[in-house]
Amino acid sequence: MILVALALPGGFDFASLDRLLHIISGITWIGLLYYFNVVQIPALAAAGADKGGPGGAGITRYVAPRALLWFRWAAVVTVLSGVLFIESHYRASAGAGLGQVLMLREGFAVIGIGSWLGLILLFNVWVLIWPNQKKVLGIKPASDEEKARARKVATVASRVNFALSIPMLMCMGGQSHGLPF
Repeated sequence: MILVALALPGGFDFASLDRLLHIISGITWIGLLYYFNVVQIPALAAAGADKGGPGGAGITRYVAPRALLWFRWAAVVTVLSGVLFIESHYRASAGAGLGQVLMLREGFAVIGIGSWLGLILLFNVWVLIWPNQKKVLGIKPASDEEKARARKVATVASRVNFALSIPMLMCMGGQSHGLPF
């Protein structure tokens, strides 16, 4: 794809590549967020309740750590590529950069709200979800009591992210395409 971009008249367009990276990493991040909340958490509860079944060890040992790796780094790439996009696109087209967006200046409030929501989601991933999931998954040693508390904190933070992802996505798309209300 990069070779095609280089071969096109006008040469390489960094802004388009950055936008593509932002979209792909965002789909990965939010897709995994939905997977955790809609599929994995209920599946682990069902596996734990099934006394004759295999339990959730396969998920917690093999699937969850790999999914969390992609989840947390997709969050970082999404935010960084979003910052680059805001700086390059809005500074070039409107003379406003990240500061104007984050301060919710006129004309940038929608993308600014989406940006703040994205930063909250990123904070929750790295400060609340990941450190607590390390305890739950046994990556970091923890007592049963610590694991129970960590499970609660990680689950609540993940549910908050799940809920905030809808308005965040609406604001991200709404800046260019309008909001549905």
